[in-house]
Amino acid sequence: MKTPLPAVNPLRLLVFILMLLPLLALLGFGFFWLWQSGYLQYWLIAMVLCGGLGYGLQYWLVRQERQLLTDSATEPNPDWPPSADAVWQQVEALAEMCNPQDWPIEEGTWVLALGQKTMETVAHCYHPDVEKPLLELTIPHTLMIIERASRDLRQDVAEKIPFSNRLTIGDLFRIQRWKAKAERLFSIYRAGSLLINPVNALLSEAWRHLRERSFDQAKDELHRWFLRTYVCKVGYYAIDLYSGRLPLGDEEFVTAPTPESKADLGQAEETEKPAIEPLRILILGRSNSGKSSLINALFGTLTTAADVLPDTTQAVKPFVLSREGLTQALIFDSPGCDSALFDHPQMLAAAGNADLILWLSPANRPDRQAERDCLDVLRATQAARTDRRAPPLLVVASFIDRLRPVNEWQPPYDLAHPVNSKATNITAAVRVIAADLAVAVEQVIPVCLLAGKVYNVDDTLWAAILHHQDEALRVRLMRCLDARKRAEDWVMLRRQMAGAGRFVRDLPDILGKRAGR
Repeated sequence: MKTPLPAVNPLRLLVFILMLLPLLALLGFGFFWLWQSGYLQYWLIAMVLCGGLGYGLQYWLVRQERQLLTDSATEPNPDWPPSADAVWQQVEALAEMCNPQDWPIEEGTWVLALGQKTMETVAHCYHPDVEKPLLELTIPHTLMIIERASRDLRQDVAEKIPFSNRLTIGDLFRIQRWKAKAERLFSIYRAGSLLINPVNALLSEAWRHLRERSFDQAKDELHRWFLRTYVCKVGYYAIDLYSGRLPLGDEEFVTAPTPESKADLGQAEETEKPAIEPLRILILGRSNSGKSSLINALFGTLTTAADVLPDTTQAVKPFVLSREGLTQALIFDSPGCDSALFDHPQMLAAAGNADLILWLSPANRPDRQAERDCLDVLRATQAARTDRRAPPLLVVASFIDRLRPVNEWQPPYDLAHPVNSKATNITAAVRVIAADLAVAVEQVIPVCLLAGKVYNVDDTLWAAILHHQDEALRVRLMRCLDARKRAEDWVMLRRQMAGAGRFVRDLPDILGKRAGR
C-alpha cells in the first residue's frame, strides 16, 4: 500500500498567511488607488511593455544558456573503434527526438523507459539479427551502465540546475497536485476580471501570456537538455560496453602490463619491470632498407646489427626504448617483407599488437610493388577489424644520401623550399613513395641512417613520433582493455566455479538444518 503524501499543516498555513497578509493588503490598496485615480490602465500598459522587454531579454538568455548547455554536452569517446561512430549517430538522433511532453519529469516511469529505449537502440546496432538485442546484455554490465550514467547525470544536474540540491521528489508531486487547483481558481478570477473591466483584463492577459511564455521557454529548454543528456549518458556507456571499454573490475589499473609485453620484456632482458604497459612500436619494410640501422639511430647507440645480405632478422625481436618525451616503449625489429623468412601471419599478429608502425622504404629503390602488396594486406586486415582503430603509420624514406647527385651530401636541406638538385630530388622521392604506398605526403619522413652521418632522425622523425604519441596511446588503451577483458573472463569464471563448488559442498548441511526445523 502506497503511503499518501503528507497534507499541509494548518498552523504552518496560518503562519504563512499572517506573514503574507500585510503585503497582500498593500497590493490591494495600491490597485484600489490606481483604479480610483484613473492610472490603472497606464500601469497595466507599463507592465505589458516591461513584460515584453523582459521576454526579449529572457529569449536572449535562453539562447545563451542553450549554447552553454550545448558546450557541456556528452561527446563521443575518441578511443572508440570505427564501428562505434555510426552507433553514436543513432544515439544522438534519439536524443534530438526527445520531446518534453512525451517524457514528463514529474512521472518516475520515464527514467527506466527512456533508458531502455536508448540501450535497445545501441544493442540493435551491434546485434541487428537478434529479435530482442537488449537481452544480450549481462546483468552485471546492465547494472554498471545504469550506475555510471546516473553518476554522471547526478553531477550535471547538481552543477547546472538551480536549487536541485533542495528540491525533493515529494515537492514535485505536491506542486503537481496543487497546480490543477490553482489553475481552476485563477481561471475564475480571470473570468470575473473580464466581466468587471474588459480593458484591464485584456492587458493583464497580455502580460501573463508574455510572462508564461518566457518562463515556459526556459523550462522546456532545460527539460530538453536533461532528456538529451540522459540519453547520451546511457548511450555512451552502452557503446563503451559493446566496444570492449567497460570491464567489470574497474579497481585495477587499466594499462597494467599485458602478458604479451611481460614476455617481450623478458626476451629483451629488461631487469626493471614497468608499472604500465609500454608502447609497442613495430618496424616493417623490405630487406636491407635500414630497419636495424633505424633502431640504432633511435637509441643513439649500437643496439642491433645492421641489415646485410642475407636478411639476418629471423623473427620479430623486441628492444626496450626509453627517451625523453616518449612513454617507455618496446620497439620490434622484423624480417624484410620480400625475404624468404617473412611470415605474413606473424607480421599481421605483430601489427595487431602494435601501437605505432614505422615502415621503411629505400628512397633509391623504385620497385615498391612488394611493399605495396604487403601494406595492402595489412590495411585490409585492419579495416576488417572494426572493434579497434588502426595504429598510426609513418613511412621512413631511407638512403636519401644515395639520390642524385650521389657524391653530394651536405645537409641540412630545406625540403619545403629546395634550392639545389639534392633537395629537389629528395622532395620528389618523398612524393613518389607517398604515391606508390598510398599514404599522405606528410606521413613520409626522409632520413639518412649512414653511420656517423645520421640525418633527420632526432628532429623530424622524432617529432613525428611524438606528434602521433597520443593516438598511439589510445590504441594502447584499447589493446590493454581487450587483454584485461580476456583475463577478467577467466577470473570471473574461476570465482563463479569456486562459489558454485562451495554451495554444492554446503548444500547437505543447509538441507539438514531446514529439515530439522
